[in-house]
Parts: sequence; structure tokens; C-alpha cells
Amino acid sequence: MTVTKGQLFIVSAPSGAGKTSLVNALLERLSGIEVSVSHTTRAPRLGEVSGIDYNFIDQTGFQQIVDKKGFLEYATVFGNSYGTSKTLVEEKLAQGVDIVLEIDWQGAQQVRKVMKNCCSIFILPPSKQVLDDRLRGRGQDSEEVISKRMRTAVDEMMHYSEYDFLVVNDDFETALSELVAVVQSQRQVMQRGKQAYSTLINQLLN
Repeated sequence: MTVTKGQLFIVSAPSGAGKTSLVNALLERLSGIEVSVSHTTRAPRLGEVSGIDYNFIDQTGFQQIVDKKGFLEYATVFGNSYGTSKTLVEEKLAQGVDIVLEIDWQGAQQVRKVMKNCCSIFILPPSKQVLDDRLRGRGQDSEEVISKRMRTAVDEMMHYSEYDFLVVNDDFETALSELVAVVQSQRQVMQRGKQAYSTLINQLLN
């Protein structure tokens, strides 16, 4: 039996838009889809587990992967480096698993250059005020950091038009339903449908 190759999804959003919560809920709602675990040089936060939340690595090790062209994309954000392993993603896709990359617009641009059939989704907040409230509600960052994140958010949102789909995270359940609908629609596109239902199609036409 031929395994249908998995679909690669890129999900981007400004900090505080609810991207991670939506993606986690998506994984609970649908089977056969996983989040790619990124490599990062930042220190683990309380409760984070290496290999599950991130693959934590030092700067030297990170640079070695860069030198070997082992990342689909990589970037430095707020002083820490993040990267998506090319090998890990390609192995999962070959197994028929759909993969989600939670990356910024710069990373998305890098991935699109080498993964032509990926589907990209940008998550927007309903307003700047809501975004500011969500960042403050975390209780993790100083006023200076929040201001920097808000400025960065505006820069990030200017790239929304580069994406295939937009989801506004105003009501969480509505946004989740839209995200699920995008994934399901991509699973049913003609080329993948031909692969998945080749036996049935042959039976129907012969």
C-alpha cells in the first residue's frame, strides 16, 4: 500500500495572537498531524521538556547544523536562535504525517523556497488592544519587552498577504473551527485525493 505523503502547514502569528493555543487544540481535534519540534538556543522555561517543547541546544551545536544546511529555516528572535530540522520534517512527511511549523514570516519565506507545496496560515488578533491585553495578561514580561513585542507584532502583521489563509482569533472556538477547516480542505485537494483514493478510483472507472 502506497503511503500518501503528508502535508506541510506553516502557521504564523504575532506574539500574543494565540497561535500555540490554537495549534494545540487543532492537534487534539484531528489525528495524523503533529507539530515540528524546533531547535532553540534559549534556556528551557519552567515545565518545558527537551524533545517535546523544543530541542534545546547550545549555540555551537546550532551553528554546526546551520553549516551543514540542516535547517529548513532558522532565525534569531529576541537574542535566541530557532531552527526547523529539514531531516525530521521530511521523514515525518514521508510517513504520511501532516506537519505544522509554528514559525514567523521570515522563516515562512525560507520554507516556501524549498517546500513548494506547503500551505501557510496567518493568525491575526481582533485588534491591537486585545493583543496588548493578552501580552500583559501573561505576567511574564516587563513594560519594555511588551512595547518591543507590540512593535514587532505590527511588522509581522504587515506580511499577512504572503499567506494562503487568514484566521482572526477573536472567538477561540470559531478560530479553531476555521483552522480545522483549512487543514481538512488541504487534505482533500485533487492531487492528494488521487493518491489517497487511487484504488477506489480505479475500481469505479474500470
